Amino acid sequence: MTTTLAFVCVQNAGRSQMAAVFAEREAERRGLGDRVEVLTGGTRPADSVHDAVRDAMADAGFDLSDRQPREVDRETLGNCDYVATMGCSTLDLGAVAGVDVRDWALADPDGADAETVREIRDEVERRVVALFDELARAETERGR
Repeated sequence: MTTTLAFVCVQNAGRSQMAAVFAEREAERRGLGDRVEVLTGGTRPADSVHDAVRDAMADAGFDLSDRQPREVDRETLGNCDYVATMGCSTLDLGAVAGVDVRDWALADPDGADAETVREIRDEVERRVVALFDELARAETERGR
């Protein structure tokens, strides 16, 4: 069974892109590459990932130069298991049956100084790792 995770914000040019990269890394680290699908998108995508976000992620060893913001819709998100919004999504999912929707309420890195963007990056990483820890606990409990 595949678990689908989506990371969403308005422009899909900062926090949600960082979250998707960290989720892809966690899926690989934990040997879940074939059991976790990672999606990212925005309600009004920007033309490109924010320069400061690309720089902060490069500092952490990730290349986002080939990442492109894209649109995501309610139907796509309705087919996910988990949706994390970054605190700015204009897409009201309400109570979608079977979808665990969380608002991470993270600061927007757009226009922030480099240190602030790195702090946001580190918080995004912590939340993604915590989500994967939670998924692992839930899987262990189901297996009992």
